[in-house]
Amino acid sequence: MLRITDLTKKYGDKIAVDNLSLHINPGEIYGFIGHNGAGKTTTIKACCGILDFDCGEILINGKSIKTSPLECKSEIAYLPDNPDLYDYMTGIKYLNFISDIFSVGVKERRELIEKYSVIFGIDKEIGQLISSYSHGMKQKLAIISALIHKPKLLIMDEPFVGLDPKAAHQLKEIMRSICDDGGAIFFSTHVLDVAEKLCDKVAIIKSGRLIKSGTMEEVRGDDSLEEVFLELVDENDNI
Repeated sequence: MLRITDLTKKYGDKIAVDNLSLHINPGEIYGFIGHNGAGKTTTIKACCGILDFDCGEILINGKSIKTSPLECKSEIAYLPDNPDLYDYMTGIKYLNFISDIFSVGVKERRELIEKYSVIFGIDKEIGQLISSYSHGMKQKLAIISALIHKPKLLIMDEPFVGLDPKAAHQLKEIMRSICDDGGAIFFSTHVLDVAEKLCDKVAIIKSGRLIKSGTMEEVRGDDSLEEVFLELVDENDNI
């Protein structure tokens, strides 16, 4: 579903992502963890076609994000860590706008908007201006907009930030449902206990370099994910 091969991204002399290779299969929830500045967001933006990269290849469902960006973007949804929404729109107008972009039919969009707005508890505010929304409500609206065209691959950067416990639980359930239907999810998070319970596979990145990846059992062993992460980061500090 998502294949990253030898990805390298530089900002001037700084190497933000260094020869990174990952493969996310259909049906997998794949966690991507690392400290601030490790290269997670750069990698995610490259996968979505937002950032160009210096070396390597990114394939989405067998298509290159470099040579077939529109085809790739039609199959994915991207949820940034701090979504920029159009504050002058109402929630429903924004969701209809996103539905138009992805050619979602009127009947289907109506059903999905109603379904997800109720699930995330913003059905009463959907007709209000986005400028009146709290941070959490904006996050929920952004999540709904990412789900509205039923993406095959959902790419998210810190999706649980700003969500209340009920909404976070609902998102986890939806993530698993997407993968059960043959989709895939690649997301970054600092909440390691969530990653440990939710993910099928996980990758740990440090200073742009992959330091460990595999199934949760392979990476974690007999320890907690937090213990493994801290140990690996400390080890690599001394290299």
